[in-house]
Amino acid sequence: MDEQPEPVQEPAPQTGGGLDRRAELSEFLRTRRARLKPEDVGLPDFGRRRVPGLRREELAQLAGVSVAYYTRLEQGNGRNVSAEVLDAIARALQLTGAEHAHLMHLAKPKQHKKKQTARAQHVRPALRQLLDSIDTVPAYVVGRRSDILVWNRMAAALFGDWAELPAAERNWARLVFLRPDYRELFVEWDQKAADIVGYLRMDAGCHPDDPRLSALVGELSVKSEEFRRLWAAHDVKEKSYGVKRLRHPLVGDLALSFETFRLVDDAEQSLITYHAEPGSPSAEALRLLASWGADATRSGTRASTPSE
Repeated sequence: MDEQPEPVQEPAPQTGGGLDRRAELSEFLRTRRARLKPEDVGLPDFGRRRVPGLRREELAQLAGVSVAYYTRLEQGNGRNVSAEVLDAIARALQLTGAEHAHLMHLAKPKQHKKKQTARAQHVRPALRQLLDSIDTVPAYVVGRRSDILVWNRMAAALFGDWAELPAAERNWARLVFLRPDYRELFVEWDQKAADIVGYLRMDAGCHPDDPRLSALVGELSVKSEEFRRLWAAHDVKEKSYGVKRLRHPLVGDLALSFETFRLVDDAEQSLITYHAEPGSPSAEALRLLASWGADATRSGTRASTPSE
């Protein structure tokens, strides 16, 4: 690439505000408490309960805080709560590492620079060049709100040429929940959908005042019943690694391992790669996609920066 790439442009937000951090904290704690049974934490069960899960007093006892203190926290009042108390509540709720981090973000939000979440997302030229040079491994960079920022030719061959979409639609949540072809592409679509919502929840915990994220959640909540259900569960997840099974319209079924590499100079961007086990049918399918080149799809990386 000889020219200096422009930043990835983002559409103007559709709403003026973000998510209600106090409501997010309240609902997150309530749903985590509701999933625990007394026997899960070594407490006796004295029969039928009006609501599922532990009672507030039981959770407060496990965490070593007063019932009134925990009740205020579950009502969304996290002001002045200490990290030690949050750690104790996280242990009592048996939170995962991602859930623990999410709780800390909601209860003790960091102060972000004004308009930080509204800035355009830049991808370093050297990273773009790296993607261009990878010929056999589908790879792309994802940013805030699961926006797809840049990708290579193999990613376009595997997932479809995102250059053909408006910039606002290059977003994993919109693709997974609003595009029927992506429902067919992912064999375990339900898991993919849950993962995407978990990522958005983590993002919301870090940036509850992001109006574009709020607009995205509002749009998907209106258009997708599955998204509404998953969003209401308040499950969170961090991008990591695993295996995805795909059913590609040209090469059939693939089982691909994916890896996530968070960028050291921008924690809001991650490089995602997919690869197949050597000698496997999936590896042969990727080889076919690579050999077809432009006949299979247009080049994604070079077209991934909007010209307008």
